[in-house]
Amino acid sequence: MPCLIPWRPPAAVRMERQDTRQTNLLIQALRAPESSLAGSPVDWDLLIRQARRADLLAHLCLLLEAQGLLERVPALPFRHLDSARSYARAQHRVVRWEVRCLRRALASIGVPVILLKGAAYVMADLPPGRGRLFNDIDILVPRERLAATEQALLAHGWMTTHLNAYNQRYYRRWMHELPPLRHIRRRTVLDVHHNILPETARLHPAPEKLIAAAQSFSDDPEVHMLAPADMVLHSATHLFHDGELEHGLRDLVDLDALLRDFGRDEQFWQGLVPRARELDLVRPLYYALRYTHRILGTPVPDAVQQAIRARSPRAALKQVMDALFNRALMVDHPSCAMPLTGLARSLLYIRAHYLRMPLYLLIPHLLRKAFRQQQD
Repeated sequence: MPCLIPWRPPAAVRMERQDTRQTNLLIQALRAPESSLAGSPVDWDLLIRQARRADLLAHLCLLLEAQGLLERVPALPFRHLDSARSYARAQHRVVRWEVRCLRRALASIGVPVILLKGAAYVMADLPPGRGRLFNDIDILVPRERLAATEQALLAHGWMTTHLNAYNQRYYRRWMHELPPLRHIRRRTVLDVHHNILPETARLHPAPEKLIAAAQSFSDDPEVHMLAPADMVLHSATHLFHDGELEHGLRDLVDLDALLRDFGRDEQFWQGLVPRARELDLVRPLYYALRYTHRILGTPVPDAVQQAIRARSPRAALKQVMDALFNRALMVDHPSCAMPLTGLARSLLYIRAHYLRMPLYLLIPHLLRKAFRQQQD
C-alpha cells in the first residue's frame, strides 16, 4: 500500500486505549455517507482506521465522491481517502493487464477466460469493483479442461504454490480449485476454479450451468463473467460458506452493490430465487438477502423476501446464526468488537469446514492444521 501521511490526533490515542464500546462508524458511513461529515477529528480517525481494516477505504472515498460529498471532507482524512483511491486505481490497471495475459495464455488451448468476483467487477465496471482491492484473480474453467489449463498457465510463467504434499493432495482431490498459482516475474496470484464449492460440500451447484450462462464482455468475446443472478449467488456462497470472515463486511458490501445494481431490472428479482433453487444455493441466498438488508439496508422486494423466507432455517437456528453473523460481519477492529466476537468467528470457521467436508475428512484436516500452526 502507498505510504500514507500519518494522521493521529492526540485524542485518538486515548480513545483507542480507553473506549472499548462498539462504535461502527464505517457501517454508519456506508448506509448514510453524509453522516460522516459531522464527525469530529477523533471520529474521522476511527472511521479511516475501520475502513482501511475492512479494505473499504477506497470504496468509501468513491462513495463520498459519487454523492458529491468528497470536497467537504476535512483535509487530513481526505489525504488518506485520496491515497487509497489512487492505490485501488493502480491495482485495477494491474488486473486489466493480467486479464489480457490470461486471455493470451488460454487462447492457445481454446479455453475462454471466465472471471469471478473482483476481477469481473472491475472489467465490467460494476459498482462493487469501484475501489476494490485485490489479493488474487479468480477464474472458472470446465473441470475436463483443468489439466490443459494448468499446463498452459505453467508455460506462460505461472507456478504452483503450497508445495507441501498434503496441501497439493488436499486441493487436487477435495477442493474446487487448483492450488494457487503465482507468476514467476509479476508475482501476481491466480486461483483456477472448476466449481464454486468443493465436491465434498453439502450443496452441489452444477458448474456446467454457471459456465453455460456466462456472458462475454462486449469488447472481448473471449473474456466472460457469470450471469447477474449467478454472480450474486457465487458471492453469497463465497461469503456464507467461507470460514475466513476478517473481510466479511467487504464481501457483504459487494453483495449490496450487486443487488442494488442488478435489482433495477425487475426480471433479475423474478429469476433470482428460481435460479438459486436450480443451483442448490437457496440457503446462501437467504443469508445474503437477510444480512445485506439488516446491516446495509439493501432494498429487497417483498415478493422475493417471502419466497426466500419459505426456505429459511428453523427459528432456533436462525437466532443462533443471527448472533454469529451479527458479530462476524462487523469490521475486524477493536472498536467494532462485541462480546464473544472471537468465539463467533471461530464457530463460523468450523461451520464453513463442516459444510465443505464430511466429518471423516474434516477432523483429521483441522487437527493437521492446528498441529502445523503450533509448529510454525
